[in-house]
Amino acid sequence: MRKPGRAGHGSIGTTSFTLGAAGFAVAIAVTAFAGSAADAADCKSSSRPETDWHDCNKRQLMLGGSDLQGSNLVNTDFTMTDLRGADLTSADLEKATLVRASLAGAQANKANFTRVEAYRGNFSAISAENASFVSAELQRTNFTGARLTGADFEKAELGRADFTRAVLTGTRFSMANLSRAHLSGAVFEGPIGFDRAFLFLTRIEGLDLSAATGLTQEQVDLACGDAATKLPAGLSTPAKWPCQHEDD
Repeated sequence: MRKPGRAGHGSIGTTSFTLGAAGFAVAIAVTAFAGSAADAADCKSSSRPETDWHDCNKRQLMLGGSDLQGSNLVNTDFTMTDLRGADLTSADLEKATLVRASLAGAQANKANFTRVEAYRGNFSAISAENASFVSAELQRTNFTGARLTGADFEKAELGRADFTRAVLTGTRFSMANLSRAHLSGAVFEGPIGFDRAFLFLTRIEGLDLSAATGLTQEQVDLACGDAATKLPAGLSTPAKWPCQHEDD
């Protein structure tokens, strides 16, 4: 037979353990909530370097000239927003929506535009050197006069995009869709990558592509060049050049 004192001691010990476990569970919940709150975006904050606007609604706003260097803008909705002249250096805009938004003249070197949706966006005169546009939706986007040295457009959708006077030195278009895109008048020295890019009726009139990498005869046959277009060694000018194309 157990002594009463021992039974009472055991009961007290069990109760203490139960309370301890409950307290531990509460502590975990509080910690998790605090972590979640800490990760929440500050959508009402004003623009400044390292702003956290991820998942925020920033549609149809006037944010021209804003300093957003190094900001977290992942999945932010900038539909039809004015970001002209903004500083987006090293900002993370992955999966952001920039449909009909204007980034004209913005500074976006080393920015991450991976998987953005920027249909009919205005990126004219933007400086986006060494920026990533991997898998981005950029149909009919205006890149005229843009500085895109070292930018990566791998798997990007660039149908009818306009790169007139854009600086494309070292730019990569691997597996990108450049159908009906306008590259004529682009500026680049040295290599530019077209590995497995789709060049259906892509405008390459007057371009010196002699140092281009990944370019095949099949791609050249689909594109639209002219007598002034220079091709890499081993590739020949198609008989159909100059070809007919649509400008709309």
